[in-house]
Amino acid sequence: MPWKEIGVMDERMRLVLAVEEGESVSEAAHRFGVSRVTAHKWLGRFKSAGVLGLQDASRAPHSHPNAVAEHVIARVVALRREHPTWGALKLYHWLESHESNTAWPAPSTIALILKEHGLTGSFRRRRVARYSEPLAHCDGPNRVWCADFKGWFLTGDGLRCDPLTISDGFSRYLLRCQALAHPTYEAVRPLFEATFREYGLPLAMRTDNGTPFAGTRGLGLSRLSVWWIKLGITPERIAPGKPQQNGRHERMHRTLKAQTLNPPAETLRKQQRRFDKFRREYNEERPHQALGHKPPVAYYSAASRQYTSRIHSPDYPKEWTVRRVYEKGSFYWNGALLFISDALRYEYVALAPSANERYLTIHYGHVPIAYLDTKHACIRAQAPKAVRDEKEKER
Repeated sequence: MPWKEIGVMDERMRLVLAVEEGESVSEAAHRFGVSRVTAHKWLGRFKSAGVLGLQDASRAPHSHPNAVAEHVIARVVALRREHPTWGALKLYHWLESHESNTAWPAPSTIALILKEHGLTGSFRRRRVARYSEPLAHCDGPNRVWCADFKGWFLTGDGLRCDPLTISDGFSRYLLRCQALAHPTYEAVRPLFEATFREYGLPLAMRTDNGTPFAGTRGLGLSRLSVWWIKLGITPERIAPGKPQQNGRHERMHRTLKAQTLNPPAETLRKQQRRFDKFRREYNEERPHQALGHKPPVAYYSAASRQYTSRIHSPDYPKEWTVRRVYEKGSFYWNGALLFISDALRYEYVALAPSANERYLTIHYGHVPIAYLDTKHACIRAQAPKAVRDEKEKER
């Protein structure tokens, strides 16, 4: 039977006092309109906890059959603090891979654990349209490497740091992350040489249009890209203002910034130590959703083409017309001096027939770099419409 509606605590206290004054439990229970079981319950609570024991206790269960063990929660929290940028999904797959003897909760439960411990950030994922080309041919290790500078910043001692990063487009393996004072050809070439010696040569190198990857005059060639062509590497430049064309590398940069630059280190040397630690973790431990929640090391292997410092001028078919580029970046054709690129000075280019008789394709090594309009004696960087139309007909 329920208590009378005049203050539940008062009624329970009056029942207790009545029993203590000599009234039997049965009589007191009958007078207050409750069962003897209920009367004994409140008498017991008063005896153990005093007046506070007469309050209604929480009806929530003291334990839950699916509750997460304390040691599991502690391990999730500790791992998150070791890797502050990892979300619930990455934490789950890392724990499943490295500590499989424990039954780990689902990613959704891990997300709740992080939230309860104040370990979730207010990050908003940026949504950009998917770009299928030119990334479509990143179908194996060393098919395409991606290179870029993270963007310069000042270390704690006021010195400039411009990190050079090189990654494999297929596996996302971070081949190099090097702190530099300035992004010059003289600074980056030794780093590329060291990377080629360690990992071999890729088929293509994708970059933006900045220095030293591209030149500001002529066809956008630079000393660095000319050297790559001599090594049998095809330079690929993304369209201006289209960083999504190198999206995998740009996404890595965002993670790099979050883990190593908040705030920057006191010196360049200490900053490089952070980069080295990040690179090892990124390659060997951090699960990547696009790689089936495995780290890049599971998908990367060194290239079969080995680097050699002995490089020679390109060889061309005998039927092609070969021209030498002079000091100011120009070559002669039918008595006309045509500018092509400062980066090609003292090199040899070749003129080959194209899909349209009016135009000749200009090659440097294995790469077609421009088109010569024989009618107007001028060079065009892009394939003329007539050439494109002829190619379409051939298809």
